[in-house]
Amino acid sequence: TGRTAALILIFALVTFLIILTSNNSEEPFNYRELKLKYTNPPNIRKWLLQDGYISVSGNKTLHPKCNSCVIVTSSSHLLNTDLGPKINQAECIIRMNDAPTTGYEKDVGNKTTFRVVAHSSVYRVLRRPQEFLSRFPGQTLIFWGPPNKMQQGSKSNMYHIIQRASSAFPNVSAFVVSPRNMGRFDELFRAETGRDRAKSHSWLSTGWFTMVIAVELCNNVHVYGMVPPNYCSKRQRKMPYHYYEPKSPDECITYIQNEQGRRGNHHRFITEKLVFARWAPVYNITFSHPEWLDDIETESI
Repeated sequence: TGRTAALILIFALVTFLIILTSNNSEEPFNYRELKLKYTNPPNIRKWLLQDGYISVSGNKTLHPKCNSCVIVTSSSHLLNTDLGPKINQAECIIRMNDAPTTGYEKDVGNKTTFRVVAHSSVYRVLRRPQEFLSRFPGQTLIFWGPPNKMQQGSKSNMYHIIQRASSAFPNVSAFVVSPRNMGRFDELFRAETGRDRAKSHSWLSTGWFTMVIAVELCNNVHVYGMVPPNYCSKRQRKMPYHYYEPKSPDECITYIQNEQGRRGNHHRFITEKLVFARWAPVYNITFSHPEWLDDIETESI
């Protein structure tokens, strides 16, 4: 019938578009095509921590307390590196979202000082208190997300869930990024890239929040496992996006699809990494596994 033929045609068209999108995402990405312009970005180290983070667990204040920090990313590049002992020796260790250490100690260590958690990962973290809360007495959790979800008195009960979990584990300090500071993070992205985050239909990544927080808290930052912005400019072997999820999507496909996405909410991972490359000499940031070379072009931003 005519209806059946129309349905078959629509199905074929959708399938073709999916295949086309997938193939495009597997092609190398020319990061030099990102035309970004920065305009007098603020000095992150001059931000006031006191009004940037709201204590969920009593009347506490987030203070800079580390000379040297390491950021342990969730990248599968960390597998088989035997970096665990070296990471454990760091003064302060920062992790992200629900990246576990149990079973991966050899490569990522087993100590945590700070953990930065996105609103979308709150439940995954709180569902496993033995892994993320009770194992690290004295650690600090910093939660970020839309103010209408993360603030006391909001219609969402996420703040109260975090508050109850914090009360159950008094040795763990918990903070949420204040609405004012969420605006600062957005403005920083606009100043560094010339792009409005909301108008470009994108979300800042947990990596963006983590890098800024690390600069606020630490004099020196060493980042393990983050690939440079030009990494996907060449065809790379497939690598799982997360070290703890061997079946997670390929990292370059994830980066390119997010960078090119124009509908819905995406992360501009490659754009953010270009900004990080420019921050490196300013804020004493180094990258390894893989190492970032000095030939990354950032003059276009």
